[in-house]
Amino acid sequence: MLEISKKTNLLEQKSYKYSLQDVEEPNLYRDVYSYTEVPKVPFNHRRTPMNMPENIWITDTTMRDGQQSVEPYTVEQIVELYKYLSRLGGPNGIIRQTEFFIYSKKDREALEKCRELGLKFPEITTWIRASREDFKLVRDMGIKETGILVSCSDYHIFKKLKMTRRQALEHYLAAVSDAFDAGVIPRCHLEDITRADFYGFVVPFVNELHELSVKAGIPVKIRACDTMGYGVPYTEVALPRSVAGIVYGLQQYSDVPSENLEWHGHNDFYKAVANASTAWLYGASAVNCSLLGIGERTGNIPLEAMVFEYASLRGSFDGMDPTVITEIAEYFSKEIGYKIPPMTPFVGENFNATRAGIHADGLLKDAEIYNIFDTETILNRPATVMITKTSGLAGIAYWINSHYKLFGTEREIDKRSDLVTAIKEWVDAEYENGRQSAVSTHELEQLVSELSNGAF
Repeated sequence: MLEISKKTNLLEQKSYKYSLQDVEEPNLYRDVYSYTEVPKVPFNHRRTPMNMPENIWITDTTMRDGQQSVEPYTVEQIVELYKYLSRLGGPNGIIRQTEFFIYSKKDREALEKCRELGLKFPEITTWIRASREDFKLVRDMGIKETGILVSCSDYHIFKKLKMTRRQALEHYLAAVSDAFDAGVIPRCHLEDITRADFYGFVVPFVNELHELSVKAGIPVKIRACDTMGYGVPYTEVALPRSVAGIVYGLQQYSDVPSENLEWHGHNDFYKAVANASTAWLYGASAVNCSLLGIGERTGNIPLEAMVFEYASLRGSFDGMDPTVITEIAEYFSKEIGYKIPPMTPFVGENFNATRAGIHADGLLKDAEIYNIFDTETILNRPATVMITKTSGLAGIAYWINSHYKLFGTEREIDKRSDLVTAIKEWVDAEYENGRQSAVSTHELEQLVSELSNGAF
């Protein structure tokens, strides 16, 4: 059957209706996932068309998936993080939603306090077990949307749930029906989709979800979960590892519109950000992230990274305020006590710092030479140097001018000044005597004060 596609406005063959393949033995893709070897990346040379949605956005799981891997946040910390998310996402709601647990009294108290703030974005959603009682709890709290777990790989269906594919499908459909009965929008988390039989289970299941949705008159959302970080962003990769193939297949064969399609990834193979960007490029409107990438094992997609990916792809922050990222990093470090690895992009202590004297000399002449962008304007984080045995006169001069905000003023220090020379002599002596660590800010402040007779 031929019909005009609403997406391409071209005459196309009507999509084949995939049926559930209720296999007796699980398909574990042992040629790809042998377990005793590094997972392999198979190519089939099928090209997937790029299909960037008109609107893309970020959703957050800091208070749900992120919180599962750290000391639980207090109610006050959750409220502060929610306010940061709102400010970072801006008035256009680029950070569209955030999800909460609601099982404990503390979880519900935090949710209520966030709602009392009256902020439009991010919208508060929840994550629950697939039970009728939990859906009623969500409805009674006045929450419009909730995530439910619908594991889709045979690893989970056969090994964890001890079900057949048919049994799992019927179990999930019953749960989604309960959500519709409660008047709640279900967001189905297709766990472990990068190890799932895509056309044998995922597509037939999502098609049946679509039919239920049409009957109920309530939309259903699909979150494609790369639970183990197996997804890859390369073109012409075969399923189940192809991020582009998964997004394309859900749209082409299950009619999932971009606005109802979301990608949730993990960073086990360092591909979380690239995979999330790929999901955007090939048709998913939403990517699900957590602040600082905090999450299970190697973590989730870092939300702050996708803020910059958004600006790179769209050419604008569209109202987002990236300076809030620096405030968030400081809050995690000082108030929550979370240790951010110093080299972490955008938020780590050393992400725009250099130890090399030759680099510092370049910074002193023009920060653009060695800084990735104007970090002072965009992140409220000026480029910095760390003083070590290789910093040289230029590094010390740059540190003084940066730390005391002397650049562009009459007091700007030249690297040939007596003050810089004296500090370098002290630094050289320290390392000649066996010092290994960088000179601390406190030490440098004392040196500058003593050697300048209190001028700073």
